[in-house]
Amino acid sequence: MTPLTLIYLLAGLLLLALGAESLIRGAAQIAERLGISSLVIGLTVVAFGTSAPELAVSVQASLSGSGDIAVGNVIGSNIANILLILGLAALLAPLMVARQLIRLDVPVMVAAGALTLVLAWDGRISRGDGCMLLAGMLLYALFLLMAGKRQQRLALNGRAESERGPASAPGGWLRHIFLVLMGLGLLVLGSQLLIEGAISLARALGLSELVIGLTVVAVGTSLPELATSLLALYRGERGIAVGNVVGSCVLNLLLVLGASALVVPEGLSISPNALAFDLPVMFAVFVACIPIFFTGYRINRWEGALLLGYYLAYTLYLAMLSTGLPAIELLRHVMIWYVMPITGITLAVASLRAWKVQR
Repeated sequence: MTPLTLIYLLAGLLLLALGAESLIRGAAQIAERLGISSLVIGLTVVAFGTSAPELAVSVQASLSGSGDIAVGNVIGSNIANILLILGLAALLAPLMVARQLIRLDVPVMVAAGALTLVLAWDGRISRGDGCMLLAGMLLYALFLLMAGKRQQRLALNGRAESERGPASAPGGWLRHIFLVLMGLGLLVLGSQLLIEGAISLARALGLSELVIGLTVVAVGTSLPELATSLLALYRGERGIAVGNVVGSCVLNLLLVLGASALVVPEGLSISPNALAFDLPVMFAVFVACIPIFFTGYRINRWEGALLLGYYLAYTLYLAMLSTGLPAIELLRHVMIWYVMPITGITLAVASLRAWKVQR
């Protein structure tokens, strides 16, 4: 590791911490002033902001001809968002899940994953496919905007005129917006520094572009989500912590992948490995969120440990794949025929018990 690489890594971590602090503080204050829930803010403002590194990196990779990095970044970031970020956050403290996530946002995430699988089935995300994904992003954004306005109207109607304070001073609004914009800028810059150092290190180790995109770049561009969710958890803004992750996953597929396919005439090619393994793993992770979130509308510590364990297994699989170790087939066999079925049965039983209790 060169001194410059180490400087990039340390500076990136520092900027991420500062950016997350600024973004959470500004977003929470805006939500309070507008009477909008922290969940909607997490699904919109925070999710858009923390997905900015994925958008910048994937579009740039697509334009430079590194399509595998662009695709791997989107898939790997979504897997890391659910397994790594939610797993780590839930392990630190159980996360409460809003009912809106179960009824709308998680199904939208699963539907976006299914649509991506279908569009990629021929081995390519064409420009037309990119337009379709972006159209889905527009519809989702419009719905969230309507939901935010409805919450704001209800909050205003719930207050008596005598209880409504004086109009917010313009300076206060400017300060909150400045905090959000500054936080976004620091998150993007910090991610770029971390990614530069990490990619240099990974290429020195001889990793393929797809593996770099699925691991190093994906984790690097997911660091804003990680920093934001952990800080939101620390500040008690658990709606932002969970909404940020789910919203980022939807944005990564509809906005980031759609834009990356749209900027090049030939679209994005999907490698056979990504189509046969990584995309199905991402979709399975999305589907697993439904029973995990539904059990008591919370993510318990044991479920967080389960998510983290799966991420470690997935990372181990990619490491073994890139190095060609013969034990990879044994790991694949154990995961597919033993670990995943047992997990599925456990989550199904837990969901059934939760459903009976809620009845």
